[in-house]
Amino acid sequence: MSPDILAQLAPHGVLRAGINLGNFLLVTGRDEHGSPEGVAPDLARAVAERLGVPVRFVPYPRPGTLADAAGTDAWDIGLIGAEPQRAETIAFTAAYAEIEATYLVPAGSPITTLAEVDRPGIRIASTARAAYDLWLDRNIHQATLLRAESIDGALEIFTGQGLEALAGLRPRLLADAAALPGARILDGQFMSVQQAVGTKRANVAGAEFLRGFVEEAKASGLVARLIARHGVKGLSVAPPG
Repeated sequence: MSPDILAQLAPHGVLRAGINLGNFLLVTGRDEHGSPEGVAPDLARAVAERLGVPVRFVPYPRPGTLADAAGTDAWDIGLIGAEPQRAETIAFTAAYAEIEATYLVPAGSPITTLAEVDRPGIRIASTARAAYDLWLDRNIHQATLLRAESIDGALEIFTGQGLEALAGLRPRLLADAAALPGARILDGQFMSVQQAVGTKRANVAGAEFLRGFVEEAKASGLVARLIARHGVKGLSVAPPG
């Protein structure tokens, strides 16, 4: 292993992996010691194993707070959705996994297509600074976005204020639809959240190592095995970068 890579990704002799606890597909629980379990923690463990160092998880309740810590020496790698706003401070790999994002509409809604959502008078509930929320911020021009700090909070806004649409990850929206009689999930996706591994932009050698590692993890079947191991539905292996 190149000394430059180790110096950049494990400057303290341990790989500090920033983990977004708010992504229920990538973090599915905790072990008996309280450490996060799931696809993202296991992938971080695999990176640490390749580097030949221990892993230490740095948990964050939301992806936005993880991204905010880029460059503060709080973590060495971060596992979150790759979005242009975040890429200003984080060097991302290509995605290792993808998650569809779409809309839920209430019973009796006249909305039948994704294109009908971005219209005047339509109010969309979203989770602040989630990867799909960042996409909506860039691409919604006529509808109004109403944000909550959590996925559950977005659902509360949607139902409590009688909004016209709820944006979210398809697996979560399936569960929400089951609890809301008559609610429908629109066909298709308005975007696909690209789950990636990032490091601070100054880590040029480290970033290049991570890009190669992620491509190998997809090609070798490692990512697919992790998804199967944790029984995650709605998460798919991303195509080659």
